[in-house]
Amino acid sequence: MTVDLSPLYRTAIGFDRLAGMLENANRLESAGYPPYNIEVTGEDEYQITMAVAGFTDDELSIESKQTELTVSGEKAGPEDDRQFLHRGIATRSFERKFQLADHVFVKGARLEHGLLHIELYRELPEALKPRSISIETGKLIENQS
Repeated sequence: MTVDLSPLYRTAIGFDRLAGMLENANRLESAGYPPYNIEVTGEDEYQITMAVAGFTDDELSIESKQTELTVSGEKAGPEDDRQFLHRGIATRSFERKFQLADHVFVKGARLEHGLLHIELYRELPEALKPRSISIETGKLIENQS
């Protein structure tokens, strides 16, 4: 599927990042490994949970740079000489990228029972939060001559 974004470039200013995100969304990812969930845990809170069985915390890396979150896993050493009749638990290296909306930050991460939980939150600056505007009632000043 190909999407022509040229009309967007002709009529909108400052949406280059949005167009880039749409183009990147069309790219196929590496067979969906490792599997993950994205969950809404509160009004402005989210959690990404990745199945990273076989990886230790030393073999995992999380980097947040501007609006991109990169999670990668690199196995520490060569596998031993075990022979498998069936190998369903993949422990291959990976890199998965997530696009974060503006003002979304990583709160923390924890590895628990083979699942990597990454907690995120959205914090809008005061200038972007909705605010109430008070309405003043004025009295007409009568012209006294």
